[in-house]
Amino acid sequence: MTGGSNIVRLGEQQAREALHTAIRQACITAKISPSQIRAVCIGAAGAGRPETAAKIRGILEELIPGIPREKIEVAGDAVIALEAAFGAGSGVIAIAGTGSIVYGRDATGNVARAGGWGFAISDEGSGHWIGRRAIALAMTARDEGLETALTDGILQAWKFNTIDELVQRANATPPPDFPPLFRAVLHAAEEGDAIAGELLVDAGTRLAALAAIVVRRLAPAAPLTIAALPIAMTGSVFRQSHQVRQIFYDTLQKNFPGIDVRPDLVDPVEGALARAKRL
Repeated sequence: MTGGSNIVRLGEQQAREALHTAIRQACITAKISPSQIRAVCIGAAGAGRPETAAKIRGILEELIPGIPREKIEVAGDAVIALEAAFGAGSGVIAIAGTGSIVYGRDATGNVARAGGWGFAISDEGSGHWIGRRAIALAMTARDEGLETALTDGILQAWKFNTIDELVQRANATPPPDFPPLFRAVLHAAEEGDAIAGELLVDAGTRLAALAAIVVRRLAPAAPLTIAALPIAMTGSVFRQSHQVRQIFYDTLQKNFPGIDVRPDLVDPVEGALARAKRL
């Protein structure tokens, strides 16, 4: 477990440090040195872009001396998650963590995706999206004279005392770290706050809408084909919020009666491991 490694958002230096820490910790756990690593699969956000994948590959070659290039695979985070869920089979994986994306493959190998275009314009239902929306909803409630536990929860999470501090930080450049506010939303919803609860419902609904786009693209108007497209979930938002999972499930069942939405969450690292073994 290390810090973020998204080169686009965090820069090459922070990505290098995170990857270095991850490799070192894995080697310590396995009681080996980096030079003993024979194959690597890295699943990273943004790795579908050739230039991003090339930078990550270069960092790995620095950290693992002597490893052949053909023994390094750099894949998108959705690719390893789909592998973990369904192996080489068909299915759809919905990811909702810091960001969000839905990615799927049919029985003939055709793939489709929805979402995942970055926090500024996409990533619906993600931790970043929920955190940012929580602030917006808290300020709207303040304008309307409504009470919401979101306000105090957000102030506590960011260790602020005043609304002015909150507003300045929320509008800062570069943008603040919104995903940690997800826990404040969860706590407020658990305490019965209606606005926080509605935000989680909205997140689950939007994630289901992304999944529906992928299902319809892979199985247009074919119920039998839809039945062969199971859906799996992964990511911290799904893991921590039963409400988001339930809304996601209920919405998809309404749109595609009988579709197989699997309740057990996927661990994407298993997909990276399986792909590395094949190298």
